[in-house]
Amino acid sequence: MASHDIDFEIHGDALQYVEIELDPGETVIAEAGAMLYMDEDIAFETRLGDGSSIGMMGSLFGAAKRLLTSESLFLTHFTNEGRGKQKVAFAAPYPGHIVAVDLASVGGEIVCQKDAFLCAARGTALSVAFSKRIGAGFFGGEGFILQRLKGDGKAFLHAGGSVVERQLSGEKLRVDTGCLVGFQSGIDYDIGMSGGLRSMLFGGEGMFLANLRGHGTVWLQSMPLSRLADRILEHAPGIGGAEKGED
Repeated sequence: MASHDIDFEIHGDALQYVEIELDPGETVIAEAGAMLYMDEDIAFETRLGDGSSIGMMGSLFGAAKRLLTSESLFLTHFTNEGRGKQKVAFAAPYPGHIVAVDLASVGGEIVCQKDAFLCAARGTALSVAFSKRIGAGFFGGEGFILQRLKGDGKAFLHAGGSVVERQLSGEKLRVDTGCLVGFQSGIDYDIGMSGGLRSMLFGGEGMFLANLRGHGTVWLQSMPLSRLADRILEHAPGIGGAEKGED
C-alpha cells in the first residue's frame, strides 16, 4: 500500500510538535494521546493496527505483534474529510525533539525504539523487529524490543533531549542502549559488554552497550526518558532524594 503524501512543519525548540497538513482524503496514523489540535474537518477514529494490512486477519496479526512492544493494539487514524486542506498537530510526550524521516529516501525501512514512534502517513507498516543475536535478547534492556517502520512516506520519531545524527560507513559505533532512537535497516545491531569487570560495576555506564555497524544513518538521543526519570526520582523528597527547606 502506497503511503499518503503529507506536508508538515515542526514547531518549537525543546518541547516540539509537528503540524501536518492533509489534502482531502489523506490520513495520518498516530499513537493514542499524541494529538495536540486539529481543524474542524479532521475526523479521527481508533482502529486495530496501522491500516497497511488488507483484511481483518492482517490487522489482527499486526496488532498482536504490537503487544510484544507493550504498545496499544490500536492506533488513531486522522483523516481530512473536508474539501480543502486541513491541519492536525501532534506533540512529543516529554522534552526533546521530533525527527522527520522520509522512508523512501532511506531505503523504505527503519528500525526504532519501541517508544520513539510518534506518527506517520497512512500506508506505513509498523511491526516488531528483534535482534538476530541472542545476546541482545537477554541483555538489550531498552534496546531489545524494537519497532520496524516500513513504507514510502514520512514518519516522525521523538527523541529525548538533543538529537544526534551519525552516518556510518562500515565502522562500529558503541551506544548506551537507552540513547538509541533508530537506525536504517541495513545496519547490524548487537549487544556487547561495556568493558572490564571494574568498569561494568563501578563505571556508571551500565554493563552492556549497543554495537552498531554498517552503512547508513543512526539517530541518537541525549536524554532518554528512563535517565530523566531516574534523575527526578533521585532528587525527589520522600522518594529517595534529600529534603530541601526554604531559606
